[in-house]
Amino acid sequence: MVILGKRQRSSGSGILNLYQREVGVLSPRNFSHRARASEDFVLRLGIDRKLNKHNGCVNTVSLNENGNILVSGSDDQMVILWDWEVGTVRTSFHSGHKDNVFQARFMPCTAHHQTIVTSAADGEVRLAQLHEGGQVTTELLAEHDDAVHKVAFELQNPHVLYSGGEDGLVQHFDLRSKNSTKLFICRSFRRRPTYTSFVNLMAISIDPRNPNYLAVAGADDYARVYDIRKYKWDGSTNYGLPCENFCPAHLIDHSEGISGLCFSDSSELLVSYMNEYIYLFPKDQGLGSNPVSLLSDSDSEDKSNSVLSTSNASLGIKLYKGHCNRKTVKDVNFFGPYCDYVVSGSDCGRIFIWRKKDGILLRAMKGDRHVVNCTVSHPHTTMLASSGIEKDVKIWVPNTTQPFQPVNLDERYDVEDLENEDDSYDTDFSDSDDDTEEDVFADGVSF
Repeated sequence: MVILGKRQRSSGSGILNLYQREVGVLSPRNFSHRARASEDFVLRLGIDRKLNKHNGCVNTVSLNENGNILVSGSDDQMVILWDWEVGTVRTSFHSGHKDNVFQARFMPCTAHHQTIVTSAADGEVRLAQLHEGGQVTTELLAEHDDAVHKVAFELQNPHVLYSGGEDGLVQHFDLRSKNSTKLFICRSFRRRPTYTSFVNLMAISIDPRNPNYLAVAGADDYARVYDIRKYKWDGSTNYGLPCENFCPAHLIDHSEGISGLCFSDSSELLVSYMNEYIYLFPKDQGLGSNPVSLLSDSDSEDKSNSVLSTSNASLGIKLYKGHCNRKTVKDVNFFGPYCDYVVSGSDCGRIFIWRKKDGILLRAMKGDRHVVNCTVSHPHTTMLASSGIEKDVKIWVPNTTQPFQPVNLDERYDVEDLENEDDSYDTDFSDSDDDTEEDVFADGVSF
């Protein structure tokens, strides 16, 4: 049974915060942060508008540093820049890719947000420059031998980025010289019959607190963290072992792979497993640089003393469940000024939001007729953007007159329910105030 937690009354604390701000006890900055992290705001999220100009599935959404411009990319190979607050298109252009666009992101700290990096199913990583007068030029930065789902940037660095592809290759780019370096190929630790010698990478992320650490994951059990200081930018480094690996003990040699990961603002690693759950790992609870040796040691020693026999909870590993992740490559992200919530799409077409600190499921918002793949939160206010199989981007803000009421899911749904789920429900879910989360779950959720 999955139970949505009882909502704590927030009005009292909100009045207290307002009073503390007015008398000078609470700074305006801290007041803003507390307001953005308000659970009441999360429970009031509803669709504000839909951005609809693409002619294919929208595979990527992201925001610039100010949060006023949203960029989306699609199967139609187009990239669109939106003024999301009013729902208008600022600029649209062909990405230059020959296949579905999987990622489109603004480079940080660039003047007037004029530099966008894209990656796609054609294996290319491309650079788009927006010029005065609306002209856009694109150029090829590098190629992989297979699809590139994600790129990663260093915060506050407008020049450096990384890519990870389904060919297992991780590349480094410096935009000042337009050079790319093949850093390493991510290889499997074990040679199961279903494994190739390399890991098909689906996700890549840089630790915001320490940009020397790069995490990658894909068609493999482990989320790997590499210390990029050990690599030379000329590609001459013969070194391929990560400095740390993360995986719940019960999924070692039993997982179907990882679709998404990201770092928190305190260097925790959030990992979404295919056909399983989402896990949050403390930075000091990894399996070391070579988990195979740890497995060998645990086979030959008293397993009761092994880290592999220790429960996730006792290791400080948090668990988030309720969604379904087996059909597509889905992001997983944090929401709130201090990574207060965990957010993921689902194969049932919902957006799931959990409290980070205790894993309590707060929301399951209907976001797509089929599958929600992408979510991104605003850097400065309570706003969420989502996309999936449908051709639009949905903007979510706290706009309901009454908060959604948490409900108990007193029925365990069979996984097969998802395959048989009727997708004919109304997608114009805008916004009946009479809807409850119970109505949302009436369509059937797979657990």
